[in-house]
Amino acid sequence: MGSFSRSVRGQGSASPTSSAGSAGLKKVMGPWKLTALGVGVTVGAGLFSLTGVAAGQHAGPAVLLSFIVAAIACGFAGLCYAELAGMMPLASGSAYSYASRIMGRGMGWVIGWDLILEYIVAAAAVASSWSGYVVSLLRGWGIVLDPRFLAPTMTPVIMPDGRHVLAWVNAPAMLILALVSIMLMRGMKESSTINSIIVGLKLSIVALVIIMCLPSVNGANFHPFIPQNTGHFGHFGFSGIMQAASMTFFAYIGFDIVSTAARDTAHPQRDLPLGIMGSLLISSVLYVAFAAVLVGVVNYHELANDPNPVATLMDHVHIPFLAPLVKLGISIGYISVLYGLLLGQSRVAIAMSDDGLLPRFLARLNPRTHTPWTTHILIGVAACVLAGTLPIGVLGAMTSIGTLLAFVIVCIAVMILRFRAPEMERCFTVPGGALFIPLAGALSCGAVMMSMDGITWARLVIWLVIGGGIYLVYGRRHGRVNGS
Repeated sequence: MGSFSRSVRGQGSASPTSSAGSAGLKKVMGPWKLTALGVGVTVGAGLFSLTGVAAGQHAGPAVLLSFIVAAIACGFAGLCYAELAGMMPLASGSAYSYASRIMGRGMGWVIGWDLILEYIVAAAAVASSWSGYVVSLLRGWGIVLDPRFLAPTMTPVIMPDGRHVLAWVNAPAMLILALVSIMLMRGMKESSTINSIIVGLKLSIVALVIIMCLPSVNGANFHPFIPQNTGHFGHFGFSGIMQAASMTFFAYIGFDIVSTAARDTAHPQRDLPLGIMGSLLISSVLYVAFAAVLVGVVNYHELANDPNPVATLMDHVHIPFLAPLVKLGISIGYISVLYGLLLGQSRVAIAMSDDGLLPRFLARLNPRTHTPWTTHILIGVAACVLAGTLPIGVLGAMTSIGTLLAFVIVCIAVMILRFRAPEMERCFTVPGGALFIPLAGALSCGAVMMSMDGITWARLVIWLVIGGGIYLVYGRRHGRVNGS
């Protein structure tokens, strides 16, 4: 028992053999910057894009309940993340590090490979949504771009002369991913400060939208609050609420990102739990308030195929000066989402590289900026390809199921540690005993996973099978997690 707890406690630091210097990441994060990181990622595409689709296609006005269901399940998982983050303060790989230290190298690889999918696909989805808002903003300024460069590959678009053609690539989405990757490569101190400023701007915009749109809320739009199921699973009724909840998990990835910044944090045992729970609480309140205003002003039927619901909301309230201001604020605010996702992915890659499960060059830091240039470049290129070629609906669903799988494994890890290493110091302990909240978190997240469609499950299984092959060929031979 004692050797197990020493093994877990001692994990999370970079390998002593690491010539890459991944342990040399600058410790510039405190509780406020960590909270800003989590809120910045959470208050993004999930709020500004998927809220409308979730209401219009699945839950109707009951999308409020969907956000509450997701927030409760995320709250259970967030408490578990906070306990593990306080116990393993140097474990910058988030759920990967927790799973590998507690459940072994094989399970660590599964969740690490899942996180690679989750973060890259999420970044691509956010960039795709950003593209829609920027195009709308430019159109309002009289700037019209070629539609073939504004949508995923092979998507039908209409040219200015009325011709129906197929899109080539979503160029704006690829451009913003490249710019944020360059920002991260320049250094953590500068980029984290910029991120905090952008998050403050974005929260101000959300608060302004809620306040200015409240007088336009129409109570009739809330009836029926839970539309009758159409006869198909996930199309309104209770199953629709759960289906919408599964989509909104895409929104709550932010506090998972906080735990990846352990090596960038000066006092991780104290600051990580504060950042995780603070970002979750702030984001949950904003999501429910915003969703209430959205479906109160715009009838949910109008949101069924609307990737830019805030733009639609602005059209309904008829406040001329507000629409371009909000679109500009949202476009800038998306940068903080991409910043957090690409940062989190790089830190997971570093942790897996330090453990030998991925090639060593991924953990090498640039001697001038102390950032993993190679990793940022590879992640940026992969995200650009996905954002340029795949629709946001596919990308969002894949992010949600990956997030849920990570949450389930973290909840299970807390239960295992409570029994295998009860003597370990915990600067934060999940209340309610060893089982209640972790078990509730695993079951609630699992229930939302089961509400997702078969195609999304198939994509996850295929990804994990591919990862299993890579692990057998490379990771199993080179891995050294827990000293193996």
